[in-house]
Amino acid sequence: MPLVKFVSADGVETDVQIDDGISVMEGAVKAGIDGIDADCGGQLSCATCHVYVGADWIEQVPQMTSDEEALLEFAAERRETSRLCCQIMVRTDMDGLEIHIPICQAA
Repeated sequence: MPLVKFVSADGVETDVQIDDGISVMEGAVKAGIDGIDADCGGQLSCATCHVYVGADWIEQVPQMTSDEEALLEFAAERRETSRLCCQIMVRTDMDGLEIHIPICQAA
């Protein structure tokens, strides 16, 4: 079970073990991580699970789809490493994945 490190906007780190095959968003919600609203429940119809993937990890997560790209237009403070964490499925080789949570979700 890979360990995912969530870093809040104010720098607080929380490590969460997430089962292979579920999304980073699902793992965050189950663990009660603040700042990931996940209003649509992972249906790729909002941008309330916007996160920043750690720079060392951005090349190791699956590429963004055009649907995700379109939804990120609504994310506040979008960056090069912005992703919707409902679209990142955890794999065994993602142990240590670092996810940064923005100050707010929607613009």
